[in-house]
Amino acid sequence: MSFNHQHYFSELVSKLLDGSITKEELDKLLNFFLNNQEIENWPAHLGSKEDVQQRMHEKIRLELDFDKKEETKVIPLYQKPFFKYAVAASVAVLITFTAFFNQQETNTVVAAVPNKIEVGTDKAMLTLEDGSTVVLEKGKTYNNKNVNSTGKELLYNKSNSASKKVAYNYLTIPRGGQFAITLSDGTKVWLNSETKLKFPVNFVEGKTREVELVYGEAYFDVSPSTAHKGAGFTVSQKAQEIHVIGTEFNIKAYKDDSSISTTLVEGKVEMQFDNVKQNLIPNQRANFDLKTNKVKIAKVDVYSEICWKDGVFSFEDKPLDEIMKVLSRWYDIQVVFENESIKKEQFNGVLIKDRNIDEILRSIKNSGIIKKYEFKNKTLILK
Repeated sequence: MSFNHQHYFSELVSKLLDGSITKEELDKLLNFFLNNQEIENWPAHLGSKEDVQQRMHEKIRLELDFDKKEETKVIPLYQKPFFKYAVAASVAVLITFTAFFNQQETNTVVAAVPNKIEVGTDKAMLTLEDGSTVVLEKGKTYNNKNVNSTGKELLYNKSNSASKKVAYNYLTIPRGGQFAITLSDGTKVWLNSETKLKFPVNFVEGKTREVELVYGEAYFDVSPSTAHKGAGFTVSQKAQEIHVIGTEFNIKAYKDDSSISTTLVEGKVEMQFDNVKQNLIPNQRANFDLKTNKVKIAKVDVYSEICWKDGVFSFEDKPLDEIMKVLSRWYDIQVVFENESIKKEQFNGVLIKDRNIDEILRSIKNSGIIKKYEFKNKTLILK
């Protein structure tokens, strides 16, 4: 590390600790750790690596606990609009930092990760109204009269049709994939791995705009009804419908899930389950149990629910079996618990999605939840 780098790194660490760091500076601090893990010539005036790590960890812990412990005296990063991002990125820095140095200090041997296990990327399959399909992937463009693809997002032409005839397309995201789409009304949707969305090429002018989340997880940023002559927006999913005026929300409804989870970020939605209606307010999540048809409403940390679309895994008191479901979809692997007792062990942490699976697993392993893991082809065995 050069003198200039030492000085700038020291400055960023200090800003994180005193709460004055900006989002852009936090990005740089995160990237520094991720891309310069062979740190040499450590700036001695900061104290030892372990001391800096401990102070940063304590700072973040206090920030996360601020709402729970009003007596905590800490410079309030939480007042900044990007607070959740800051905490998430900071924790990611610490996890990466900790995992790297712990890795250097231990002799634990784990099986090499097969080359065929790749990090998820932008890819999808578009099914057109005539039944033909188009493979979409990062780095490749696609265009027709209604839509074009940048390789990571589909963009439909902004238009409304006076015709009552509606043509539908489907966008299917495979395991190990992600994609985004901007519908013809300007609504933007982020789609997670193993997700399928049904939507019209054009919406009928003056009529409710309707789409269907066939399965999977999606984040909606809905174009307001005021821009569409009062026309509302509806998302249907199995036994649930969400009626929207103009808002942002997340829906998770995978095929192997026993419930549908809907989290409201901002605005207002009305949810309908059979004959039951329920309104959500921001920072609330509704879990609709598909077996009992009962709904539970709870206040949640919104960032942890939606940060997947920003390239981050955020796990807050999540049991290991749920975490492995998320990782199996993103890395397109199967997971086997050789030690069944660890399935409900809980993990707290923020992990960067573009890391390889071995880095992610080492971070979880360093928390003490798992003692050993190995791969057999594309099957991960936890011990």
